[in-house]
Amino acid sequence: MVSIHDLLASRPVIQAPMAGACGVDLAIAAIAGGGIGSLPCALPSPAQVIDQVAAVRAASGGPINLNFFCHRLVENVDETAWHALLAPYYAEYGVGPPASPPPLRRPFDSEMAAVIEQVAPEIVSFHFGLPDNDLLARVRASGALILSSATNVGEAAWLATAGVDAVIAQSFEAGGHIGRFLPAPVGTEMGLFALLPLVQQAVAVPVIAAGGIANEQGVAAALALGADAVQVGTAYLFCPESLATPLHRALLEGKGEGGIGGTRFTNLISGGLARGLPNRLIEELGPVNDVAPPFPYAAAALAELRAAAEAMGRTDFSTLWAGQSAPLGRVEPAEALTRRLVAAARAVRGG
Repeated sequence: MVSIHDLLASRPVIQAPMAGACGVDLAIAAIAGGGIGSLPCALPSPAQVIDQVAAVRAASGGPINLNFFCHRLVENVDETAWHALLAPYYAEYGVGPPASPPPLRRPFDSEMAAVIEQVAPEIVSFHFGLPDNDLLARVRASGALILSSATNVGEAAWLATAGVDAVIAQSFEAGGHIGRFLPAPVGTEMGLFALLPLVQQAVAVPVIAAGGIANEQGVAAALALGADAVQVGTAYLFCPESLATPLHRALLEGKGEGGIGGTRFTNLISGGLARGLPNRLIEELGPVNDVAPPFPYAAAALAELRAAAEAMGRTDFSTLWAGQSAPLGRVEPAEALTRRLVAAARAVRGG
């Protein structure tokens, strides 16, 4: 089994696992470009994960990372106030809350642990902490290297004590869901330039930089600050292999109404704090609203609204995750993007 140090030295770029926006083709291209390909596994069924891994393995011999969420589902969530807040939109679009809510995003469980044991990925990464000890032991026994995201020094130290092989230092700039899993006051989110060296100083395991890295300069800066590798997400959304919708792509490329604009932290889309491009819902209700039920419950009430708006070519309720580096992205094949970033990392390391 390759060590985490050797793997990150040879493959210094990880394609971020972005649920709904990346899949088999993107992972294959990232591996072909000299990086580590990732598959987001919080939404697919166990059978779908097995099929996706098989497809990547059939096309590539490189390392693959399977990513899972470790959130805790809240019992007996009351969505009455949330539905009431959305009532004017339901009336406008002639829809309502789904009669049969879509499946919830499930935390890592025994079924997925069995998938890990069967497909034997090189890496398993987690978001929102780590699974229970018995499940984590099964992942470790499979031979997979274990990574997890930390948004501050306390979380990084907790993960290192729990025995992860590397910590992903996820900064304020990152798109998608913030991986915070220990209590912290609102407004204490950290940028990469502060977070990365502090985490690197606090833990003995390798540290992977994530957030705001979209080009060669970002890679060089992260490695200069002590990162052992980088994880890149938003830049891959521009690639033809990504699963980003045409509406999402148009906004990312500055072709949508009002151009690319800035990004916002919001809890309206899923109930969890996440960074993305603003939409009508965020602008009118405010990016963070306490009425939204906790992650992942908020999303179900938006499903019919999202479908109706997108059928009209609108992104009023769409999931538009993107990091602060989105304006630096450019349309190019994922393999070419990966090669550029890997070359930048090797130039910094002198090899």
